[in-house]
Amino acid sequence: MHPMLNIAVRAARSAGQVIVKSFADPSKIETMQKAMNDFVTNVDREAENVIIQTIRKSYPDHSIVAEESGLSSGKDADYQWIIDPLDGTTNFVKGIPHFAVSIALRIKGRTEVGVVYDPIRDELFTASRGAGAQLNGYRLRCSNAKDLNGCVLATAFPHRHRHHYQSFLTMFNNIFQECADIRRAGAASLDLAYVAAGRMDGYWELGLKPWDLAAGELIAREAGAIATDFAGGHNYDNSGNIVCGNPRIVKALLAKIREELPESLAK
Repeated sequence: MHPMLNIAVRAARSAGQVIVKSFADPSKIETMQKAMNDFVTNVDREAENVIIQTIRKSYPDHSIVAEESGLSSGKDADYQWIIDPLDGTTNFVKGIPHFAVSIALRIKGRTEVGVVYDPIRDELFTASRGAGAQLNGYRLRCSNAKDLNGCVLATAFPHRHRHHYQSFLTMFNNIFQECADIRRAGAASLDLAYVAAGRMDGYWELGLKPWDLAAGELIAREAGAIATDFAGGHNYDNSGNIVCGNPRIVKALLAKIREELPESLAK
């Protein structure tokens, strides 16, 4: 195992322990609203601190981008950890057992390590660039679906970007006419990991942040999927708009997404 992947796994499992312990005792969960339809809990922050402490013990000079605490500049900017300590906070607060810890490492701007850990199911999705993706040690391969017919897809409503809601509904309608079904589970990192595992044939979403997709995107790509923005390029980390699946599914999704797509989302 890549030594830095080993640290990411250790950090994710430690954070998972914090999350599961709190999930079992909802009375200790304190929820605050960061922005409209965007929540954070004391558990998010505690889990994030555990992850950062674990990374700092081994790599004190690395920089860190974490959802709750923001950017922590280290002496070595070439190494950047991207952390979402609890992806799916709304699920967590509502007692829905579908959320994950997401940790990625970028070296000189390129994602080299990714971990998505579902502590409820004890499912550990991991990847190192060029070394493939695994679930609890078993190799992952994405779906080999040839077109949208019969596919089960994942997405999410743009609850933080409701000005794009009508555009999203158009995409949803265009895609739903062609596929078997669509799931909206509430954790982007797990949606991407499920694409890697072949549980979902494809995935699209708009308005994501780097910590939502960095680890899951690498895991999906190492399992044979590709990821693009809505223009078919690689600007999804900046735009937050992502399409993921095997090449044929991404091509089919892009064709449907681009129908009546406004200029503001055409990237």
